[in-house]
This record gives sequence, C-alpha cells and structure tokens, in this order.
Amino acid sequence: MLDIFVDADACPVKQEIFRVAKRYGLKVILVSNSWMRTPESSWLELIIVDKGTDVVDDWIVEHAGSDDIVISGDIPLASRCLKKGALVLGNTGLPFDEDNIGDVLSIRDLLHDLREQGMMIGGPRPFAKKDRSRFLQALDEMIVKVRRRKGVCS
Repeated sequence: MLDIFVDADACPVKQEIFRVAKRYGLKVILVSNSWMRTPESSWLELIIVDKGTDVVDDWIVEHAGSDDIVISGDIPLASRCLKKGALVLGNTGLPFDEDNIGDVLSIRDLLHDLREQGMMIGGPRPFAKKDRSRFLQALDEMIVKVRRRKGVCS
C-alpha cells in the first residue's frame, strides 16, 4: 500500500500533504522529535521519536518501503530512502531520484564547505508561494505514477 512519510519537524507543506492524501485516501505518517497539533483522522498518524541526530531519519528509512512517498528537504535522508525504493519529494516540489541525487548531494556538500570557510553566508532562499504550488503538482504526479504502476485507478 502507498503511504506518505513526512519528515515533519520543519515541513512547511503539511496542510497540502493532508489535503492531497485525503483526496486519494492515503495514509500519512508524520515523524517528529516532538508533539504537534494534527487533525484527528484515521488516515493520519503522528510518530514521536527520541530527540537526537538522525533519529527521525532512521525511523523513516526503517519503515518506508518500495513505492511509498517520503516528503523531506533533508538530502541525505532522500538518498537513503531512494536506496530502499521509496519515491522522495522535497518540500519545494523537487523530486529526488537516482539521476539527480548524486548532484544534489555534491552541491549540498560544496555549499556547506563554503559556508564553513566563511566564503558564503546564508542558507536556502525563503519558502515561496510558487514552491507550494510546485509541491502540490509534483505530489499529485508522484501519487498518480505509483498508482498506475500498481494498477490502481486514479
């Protein structure tokens, strides 16, 4: 069954995920280090894991499987989930796949090194309305792709 796993602590598109999942009748699993307010629903589950480096990531990698969708802006987590056969969508609507994850990881590492050396300051650009729109379209396309592959009508 297709489930959506969300790296929920800093996810700016939770409401959009809820709306799309409800439309398709999919289960959403939010994974977080702390409690957060969520709608009461049978299709939504909040998993609270211990605090610590990569605890949320490790839980998601352990539980997400082939044809599940993982929502995260965490590039190393995306890489780990792809290796398990999950589809991965970034918070801004960028799908991660085997063709682009190597380049994305390299760029991330390069920018990290430049920031540490003081050659570059700041982080990613602010989340914009167009990111939200791109995310919604990409999530819908990803769900349709998985459902078609599994022989489920959209």
